[in-house]
Amino acid sequence: MPAISAWRAALAALTLAACAAPGLAPAASAWPEKPVTLVVPYPPGGPTDIVARVVAQGLGDALGQTVIVDNRSGAGGNIGADMVAKSAPDGYTLLLATTAHAINMSLFKNLGYDTQKSFAPVSLLTKGPLVIVTRPDLPAHSVGELIALAKQRAGQLTFASSGNGQSTHLSAELFNTMAGTRMVHVPYRGSAPALTDVMGGQADLMFDTMLSSMPYVKSGKLQALAITGAQRSPAAPDLPTVAEAGLKDYEATAWNGLMAPAGTPAAVVQKLSAALQQVLGRPDVQQKFAAQGFAADWMTPDDTRRFVGDEVRKWAEVVRASGATVN
Repeated sequence: MPAISAWRAALAALTLAACAAPGLAPAASAWPEKPVTLVVPYPPGGPTDIVARVVAQGLGDALGQTVIVDNRSGAGGNIGADMVAKSAPDGYTLLLATTAHAINMSLFKNLGYDTQKSFAPVSLLTKGPLVIVTRPDLPAHSVGELIALAKQRAGQLTFASSGNGQSTHLSAELFNTMAGTRMVHVPYRGSAPALTDVMGGQADLMFDTMLSSMPYVKSGKLQALAITGAQRSPAAPDLPTVAEAGLKDYEATAWNGLMAPAGTPAAVVQKLSAALQQVLGRPDVQQKFAAQGFAADWMTPDDTRRFVGDEVRKWAEVVRASGATVN
């Protein structure tokens, strides 16, 4: 009898396990059964927000469920990232990550999350160069003239950024290091307010995404000097690269990606990845990004993980060389 009882107990345990394990599969396959929240860690109107709204609309169409954009700005993108890192890993809360989340790993001393461990990468979304824009009356109309002016007015020229640790911050710090200039950093809570102050003359210049800056360049409210990529951009073919304009070997790019909290079921991540491949392959989506200097850039979850790791290491070198730090 004891042997039979033990056998029955083991059988019961196996039955419970069998029931529990398949229960995960239907939940993942049924996802999403309610609206999905896409957290954008920057204010409305900036380049990341613009990308997020295009992606949210496309994902909503592909998944057959509403994708809500939730702007949670502050602390260089860390408030929104920390919120997502601590959210339930069920696929209903996602992060629109940026270059900043790779930079912040070495720039900030006390982060509440780890970019490589706290998230399940889904895909890259966009990638592209920044553009150096200045207030229209700044007496510098080329990269060479900007360097000369910055050296003449050492410690006086100010560059705005969308926040500490953003690509808009570190790309300018890289410029300072390579050009031997001392332009002063003024961080904002997003690109939109930073650009407003550059246009208004409260700041002298900004290294910003083409997505948010080029409309103001075309309207004459900003002056564009060069782009930060390795090649010229089809969105502004007349603008030289910074390297072409005289600062040899300079290059900086910005990217956006989609991440879920670590522990999100693999089936959900794969479903998101497949939906994004569909969205980013749409000609209308590609045209929207290309017109503003970004390229749609889908990646598999594994490739995205490797890409983010490479970015963390790359920007750690820039942070170390520039001496930048945020407590």
